[in-house]
Amino acid sequence: MDVTFDEIKAKIGSGLLSFPVTDFDADGEFDHQSYARRLQWLSSFDAAGLFAAGGTGEFFSIGYDEYDAVIRTAVTNSAPNVPVLAGVGYGTRLAVDLARRAEKAGAAGLLVLPHYLMFAEQEGIIAHMKAICDAVGIGVIYYARDNTRLTPDSLEKLAEACPNLIGYKDGIGDLQLMVQIASRIGDRMVHIGGLPTAEVFAQPYLEMGVTTYSSAVFNFVPELALRFYRAVRDRDSATVSALLRSFYLPLIELRDRKRGYAVSMVKAGTDLIGRPAGKVRSPLTELTGSERDTLAALIASHS
Repeated sequence: MDVTFDEIKAKIGSGLLSFPVTDFDADGEFDHQSYARRLQWLSSFDAAGLFAAGGTGEFFSIGYDEYDAVIRTAVTNSAPNVPVLAGVGYGTRLAVDLARRAEKAGAAGLLVLPHYLMFAEQEGIIAHMKAICDAVGIGVIYYARDNTRLTPDSLEKLAEACPNLIGYKDGIGDLQLMVQIASRIGDRMVHIGGLPTAEVFAQPYLEMGVTTYSSAVFNFVPELALRFYRAVRDRDSATVSALLRSFYLPLIELRDRKRGYAVSMVKAGTDLIGRPAGKVRSPLTELTGSERDTLAALIASHS
């Protein structure tokens, strides 16, 4: 998509975002054709953007020899009006290389996932992000979570240094910090909710000006995900509360049974609706048979 930074910010902030799962075949290899069909299907819904090779897309398990194909497949098979944002991460040199690859593959922007393993000082995180921003001419979104947390002051410095830093995605859940960032940064960036099962936090975040979030369940119940998003934006508290009780909170209970189920559960959901994406790669593990039955019943009751 050939758009300005302001246009891509506006597009991302205008609707629901999601992370497509990445398709693997029976041998665990990247399944180009299945992934292409998935992106065609998902981008036919009213999504404001799709993150290829993101957290739910198992960025951490995609090989260097596969990355370009994953991003290119997502770009060429998404609807023209749906921007594809590519996940990048690890150390600075690897992240810069992936960023350049993603831009070459046609991504409309980048989502910078947490740098690998180490906690770092603010100056180091700023330098890491600036190197990525300087390496490309497309928009960049900073994802705050786990071991990467910029203060409002640091984020403001980074925004001043990097015109293509277009977004802040929150995976921390500190409401005070979000208020401080929203107050300091304003509409210089698009603010995105990015906590696991972001729907639970969607209402309070909207009041702070966070107009969008990324939905994992969009992978297997896109109509429901969009219905919930519209209810949040319309401040339809009755619908929001009903769906939280009947669907999202039981889903969270299932997700929290084991580590990594935030991804495994989503892949199981795609399989249960007849759009299988293959198994998760290690070190993630699959749902048990009874857990799949629980998820199947939850999906069936909301279809």
